[in-house]
Amino acid sequence: MRNNNVMGLLFSNMHDEVLRDLTDLRALGSVPFGGRYRLIDFPLSNMVNAGISKVGVITKSNYQSLMDHLGSGKSWDLSRKNEGLFFLPPYGSSDAMYNGRIASLNGIMPFFRNSKEEYVVLSDCHVVGNIDYDRLVEEHIASGADVTVACKTGIPPAHLDNLLVWTGEGGRITDMAINSAWEKECCYGIGLYVMRKDYLVQSVRAAVSRNQSSFEWDILQRHVADHHLHCYFVPEYVSVISSMNSYFQANIALLDPVIRRELFLNSRPIYTKVRDCAPALYGLHAEVSNSLIADGANIQGTVRNSIIFRDVKVDRDAVVENCVLMQGTLINEKSSLNCVVTDKNVVIKDGRTLHGFDSYPVFVSKGTVV
Repeated sequence: MRNNNVMGLLFSNMHDEVLRDLTDLRALGSVPFGGRYRLIDFPLSNMVNAGISKVGVITKSNYQSLMDHLGSGKSWDLSRKNEGLFFLPPYGSSDAMYNGRIASLNGIMPFFRNSKEEYVVLSDCHVVGNIDYDRLVEEHIASGADVTVACKTGIPPAHLDNLLVWTGEGGRITDMAINSAWEKECCYGIGLYVMRKDYLVQSVRAAVSRNQSSFEWDILQRHVADHHLHCYFVPEYVSVISSMNSYFQANIALLDPVIRRELFLNSRPIYTKVRDCAPALYGLHAEVSNSLIADGANIQGTVRNSIIFRDVKVDRDAVVENCVLMQGTLINEKSSLNCVVTDKNVVIKDGRTLHGFDSYPVFVSKGTVV
């Protein structure tokens, strides 16, 4: 389906605080994932696969890495004469203006005025999933709702904007809680919304006039009784990134072939920036099992149950288990790593030992020499 009447908006910096170690120098949307992707690739690909040809990326800070990754949008077929990919940087100089969604949306009002689309899909970048946005938009239109909230059922992730919903007949949302310490299975939002553009613009202007900043608190929760809010239950696999541990677990989950089949579909591919590299090189003494190895990697030692990004080198007699090693990481001889996440260009010297736990992985920041 070609959703020419739908525009997409991606919040690249929303939830930066959940991965502070990885977002010091980059937006959450540009955090590397799965050996070759960035987190923004998933919602952006979902929009493209649904035929949404106009996508705005709302940024706040540290977006140079994101701009380098997305470029003109060619890899997502968004490099066009008409519509395509738009970067929407902050219009004010103060970060305080962009603490909430409402300030960000109010800052891009000229973008709304110059857009002819009737509907808007809002998405954060902290959810890894291959979601059918066609079905999402169709259900929103069929329900006649003011806002459709995409939800999953299970144990909600623990982060500041945790959105819990309760529904009545026909999927209508009857109650909503935000930032609730809920540890039982329930229905929770994943930061994905659909609504009419004029409804969004009017709601943002009304919130700004009252000095309100939170989209969830001041628009959704405040009007849950008098506006029609609809819950769309997402049937596909999703993983919500809400902490370093959940980021680590979401990466390691890709080693499960069932999850890979659910996430990477031939009918709805996940696109990313194309980088031409030589194939991965395996030495005579290399031992690799149950791992994802990106092209350009050089494996001379032992790798088990790990995600290895491009241009990573594991020297002879080094052992890497249950790790996520990002681009340019060098593991020297006789080193041992277990449950470790390394950012780009990390060097682990000879004979070093770093061991974390499944529930608390060790993180090594960008460019560190250990």
